[in-house]
Amino acid sequence: MATAAAASASEAEAEPKAGPEAEGEQDEAKAARARRKVLSRAVAAATYKTMGPEWDQQEEGVSESDGDEEYAMASSAESSPGEYEWGYDEEEKNQLEIERLEEQLSINVYDYNCHVDLIRLLRLEGELTKVRMARQKMSEIFPLTEELWLEWLHDEISMAMDGLDREHVYDLFERAVKDYICPNIWLEYGQYSVGGIGQKGGLEKVRSVFERALSSVGLHMTKGLAIWEAYREFESAIVEAARLEKVHSLFRRQLAIPLYDMEATFAEYEEWSEDPIPESVIQSYNKALQQLEKYKPYEEALLQAEAPRLAEYQAYIDFEMKIGDPARIQLIFERALVENCLVPDLWIRYSQYLDRQLKVKDLVLSAHSRAVRNCPWTVALWSRYLLALERHGVEHRVISVTFEKALSAGFIQATDYVEIWQAYLDYLRRRVDFKQDSSKELEELRSAFARALEYLKQEVEERFSESGDPSCLIMQNWARIEARLCNNMQKARELWDSIMTRGNAKFANMWLEYYNLERAHGDTQHCRKALHRAVQCTSDYPEHVCEVLLTMERTEGTLEDWDIAVQKTETRLARVNEQRIKAAEKEAALAQQEEEKVEQRKRARAEKKALKKKKKTRGADKHRADEDDEKEWGDDEEEQPSKRRRVENSVPPAGEAEPGSEADLSGSSAPAATESPSELKEVRVGARRRDVPKVPHDSSKDGVTVFVSNLPYGLGEPAATLRPLFEACGDVVEVRPIFSNRGDFRGYCYVEFREEAAALQALQLDRQSVEGRPMFVSPCVDKSKNPDFKGLAYVEYENESQASQAVLKMDGMTIRENVIKVAISNPPQRKVPEKPEARKAPGSALLPRQVYGARGKGRTQLSLLPRALQRPSAATAQAENGPATPATTEAPKMSNADFAKLLLRK
Repeated sequence: MATAAAASASEAEAEPKAGPEAEGEQDEAKAARARRKVLSRAVAAATYKTMGPEWDQQEEGVSESDGDEEYAMASSAESSPGEYEWGYDEEEKNQLEIERLEEQLSINVYDYNCHVDLIRLLRLEGELTKVRMARQKMSEIFPLTEELWLEWLHDEISMAMDGLDREHVYDLFERAVKDYICPNIWLEYGQYSVGGIGQKGGLEKVRSVFERALSSVGLHMTKGLAIWEAYREFESAIVEAARLEKVHSLFRRQLAIPLYDMEATFAEYEEWSEDPIPESVIQSYNKALQQLEKYKPYEEALLQAEAPRLAEYQAYIDFEMKIGDPARIQLIFERALVENCLVPDLWIRYSQYLDRQLKVKDLVLSAHSRAVRNCPWTVALWSRYLLALERHGVEHRVISVTFEKALSAGFIQATDYVEIWQAYLDYLRRRVDFKQDSSKELEELRSAFARALEYLKQEVEERFSESGDPSCLIMQNWARIEARLCNNMQKARELWDSIMTRGNAKFANMWLEYYNLERAHGDTQHCRKALHRAVQCTSDYPEHVCEVLLTMERTEGTLEDWDIAVQKTETRLARVNEQRIKAAEKEAALAQQEEEKVEQRKRARAEKKALKKKKKTRGADKHRADEDDEKEWGDDEEEQPSKRRRVENSVPPAGEAEPGSEADLSGSSAPAATESPSELKEVRVGARRRDVPKVPHDSSKDGVTVFVSNLPYGLGEPAATLRPLFEACGDVVEVRPIFSNRGDFRGYCYVEFREEAAALQALQLDRQSVEGRPMFVSPCVDKSKNPDFKGLAYVEYENESQASQAVLKMDGMTIRENVIKVAISNPPQRKVPEKPEARKAPGSALLPRQVYGARGKGRTQLSLLPRALQRPSAATAQAENGPATPATTEAPKMSNADFAKLLLRK
């Protein structure tokens, strides 16, 4: 009976295609209807066909292809002939682009967008085998989004011909539901499994898929309802009295869970059930309604917020953690990670909860695996993954392979490699049975230590110009293991000799660490030798080392040992004090010189200010005299413009004298008998100003004009340089560069076209490089008429990880019909004269140069930040004994209002 019902369900999907209702319909309409069709509708149709008079009960055979009909229709619509009718030029262009993308991936296999573009082009070209290979390769490196999985699944379903192909599709579904929590994929999975219900074990397969779907997303308050309804209607389609109890059970299970539209489900149950609803079900339903009211504020906050909604999800997670339901906690974490998969802290919190609370092997290892696939640059996730693998008893080969993947993940700093090596070496040390004199595990541990040192020296130093382990922590750990666990002090001493020769001999704490190791596992002779060497070499805290040596000789040494120790310590401390006195005197002399230079600069500024004030007074007197002369002759209609009120690019009328210059009555200018250098400079500047024409702007032509900015200030002939670039877009009427009062190019201009279409085409030139600098091309907008228009903004994050996430999530996003572009801002430092108070104080450390990421400066790191917003780098002083201390001065942060004023001033 179950097989017959299954056959009818499969036939119900195939019959409409051949029935009279489908005749005359277009293929495109059928495909659209098939894509929108979900399992609940399919099963409802199957029920109608099963119970209807036209159902042929003699037909018990089921065609495997019938269940896949709607997928084939959807695929045929996507691959309509009109879509693939490319010309030869277009095909050649696509092939060249495919070759370029494949070459790019051979260089950098972690280029996510390159994978997506390659799959898209191969799919357009109909390269089915290559599409499969490209998708497989991408899925091995990255978790795929719901959209990418559904596209892949629909393509494979449309090509499935037999049972083996169906098993292949089942395997793809199993992989798809493991990447992220995806209710739509689970719904598609259940729908596809119905098509194979006529096969052996088909009914059990459908129920297994739906039960797993309920376990995964059945508690989802907004999307879980569709899974429940689809499963319930499938069971309702199987006309057997024994199956009615299964439907009752599904209704009762669903009503006990807080979901949206619970009232409608309860009403449907009342209408469907022939018997009164039991009191226990009503009580569970009322309890779920009360729980729903508690969850609604968090669900509504998610509905109102915009993706990625991290803050709202964090609040929701905190709420679920207080309640303590493991299934719901796991669900809300999974929901949050769908939109915040690039947030390492969220993965760390989730994996920590699974490690400490659930401790289920499959769940824990799956979460750790997905975490490192989403955020491979985060070393903490890899370290936790190795620990989880060891904790759950995974075989050594798998852990070693995972560690090798971590090494190739591309960490962003040298210390990350030290951390991952330490985690792996700790794991190897725990495998060794040190009761045996020699073992395979011990030899593997020693080989790993040697390889770690070589790796840090060769690979990491070449990439970062540092090993990331200046204190030789890995070598210290190796020395402790040899001394304490292997009783091999000779090897430990060799390692400590190597540590000291790497620039650590001047630090007292390093010598004392070695001394303590000798004290615990060595002998007195080597302890004394280590302390004597420490007295001679230590430069940061020699008094402390001397005190330790004297203490040891007082308790264990002979009189001769005591005399030698006293003599060495006194000689060393005397020399240290002498060096310190000389250093203090030198520092005082430098400070005195600096003070004298400051006083000289103050006097120079005062003299310059007095001279400028004197010139200003003399110019004002002459200006008043000229005005009196003009009034005597009656020529007072025009007033000479004030120097401070000049408009940008304005030029004095011909024959008009500049303020401060001398002119005779005929209008010709005559220089003064003696002119200072500043006056000569002003005359030259005035002459240069007169060479710059005034640039009027007609706002009525904004529709055919684009605004070009971020151009190099040193551009010699801006109009001549830019005209050929924009003439490719259309007929250019005029290129109007903007100059300062001094005649310097200000880095932006207006380009006017003859037609509006050309101006729109010119916007495609945005970010094109002009003499090594990205040119910004934007519409010309009158801000006085459009006060809400701001085309550029800066968002400051607390760390690089958050800024990188913003670029990945927001670049290319559409906001109010506008496509925004997001990039990392990293402008060059302005070269300004060094201020006295900002100079390097004697004895302080130099300021570090700009440091980029592990992969250098990315292509999205454009120089966008205005210099007025730049913060001076916080100088760090490197202490002799290791840790760096941050400087105490920091530029004040700017508010949004300050930032708005800054842009309006421009």
